[in-house]
Amino acid sequence: MAVRTRDQLGGRAAVVGIGATEFSKNSGRSELRLAVEAVRAALDDAGLTPGDVDGLVTFTMDTSPEITVAQACGMGELSFFSRIHYGGGAACATVQQAALAVATGVAEVVVCYRAFNERSGRRFGSGVQHREPSAEGVALGWALPFGLLTPASWVAMAAQRYLHAYGLTPEAFGQVAVGDRAYAATNPAAYFHGRPITLADHAASRWIVEPLRLLDCCQETDGGQALVVTSVERARDLPRAPAVIAAAAQGAGRAQEQMTSFYRDDLTGLPEMGVVARQLWRTSGLTPAEIDVGILYDHFTPFVLMQLEEFGFCGPGEATGFMAEERLPVNTHGGQLGEAYLHGMNGIAEGVRQLRGTAANQIPGAARILVTAGTGVPTSGLVLAADG
Repeated sequence: MAVRTRDQLGGRAAVVGIGATEFSKNSGRSELRLAVEAVRAALDDAGLTPGDVDGLVTFTMDTSPEITVAQACGMGELSFFSRIHYGGGAACATVQQAALAVATGVAEVVVCYRAFNERSGRRFGSGVQHREPSAEGVALGWALPFGLLTPASWVAMAAQRYLHAYGLTPEAFGQVAVGDRAYAATNPAAYFHGRPITLADHAASRWIVEPLRLLDCCQETDGGQALVVTSVERARDLPRAPAVIAAAAQGAGRAQEQMTSFYRDDLTGLPEMGVVARQLWRTSGLTPAEIDVGILYDHFTPFVLMQLEEFGFCGPGEATGFMAEERLPVNTHGGQLGEAYLHGMNGIAEGVRQLRGTAANQIPGAARILVTAGTGVPTSGLVLAADG
């Protein structure tokens, strides 16, 4: 089983194009238009045309269907189209799906995209307002009557346990927020460009759901992001240096639910990300010490700390100190706290920029990048590497 052995996907496909709209709080246009703008920008970046595309991948939550995007972009026939469930947990899995299609010859050029008006339209942070009957709804039904109605409230349960288990205070989360905003402040594409914060600012921000403060929670964004995936061989003939997909993985843990896995024996970690971590290390052959940049999904600061621990960068309860010592550049674009909340897709683009040497906050010699997707849900991750 792949969950226990090295898989054969690593090194067979690459990200060759990235494109995005501006990141705003009121885009003034439809989600379909945002998707098309991002897709066309990614194809231009790759030196490809809509006619070259024969595959599309997006999220189940996206409102712009593959065939509609294909038609609006001027694409022709499609041989592959796919959607990934579980919200932000889908981000890196879209690239995995694209790589699988390319590696098996099902498609030659696959575009992954995500577009939404998450600030001016449907705001995910507002939580559950209506659900159709489903098995997932039954699981949520054990938490909703007690007031756990929003993503912040679901994460707060695990965050509170993490602090209790390791004798920490809510200020432990501040290192993540301050680090993200420092990078965002020097990234012209970031919503919070020019606006860094201090640990004092974090500690003074208002409570959302204890122990989470306002600055522990990611922003809400309108925008679109797209990525182009093809074979490594074809990538070498294109204008941009390829970001090779050295490893890609999905993971769901035991007793997994969507954001409310409160019946596990331990709430201080993220078992789903542990599944991803083991597979990424096995397939890539790398260790935490060999990663140059970490792009870690940061919808809420506590889960960044838990991810560092699941991946083995530090021991349980040690991630705050790890971040304070700046032992690994994390979220060099500013993350979802500082750049934009695009369900993690903008983080993959940042990984590509770091490998190209074109990032706003470029890390010298960056050649191996870890990227993760949403946590608290079934999730996914990537190791991107320079070619050769």
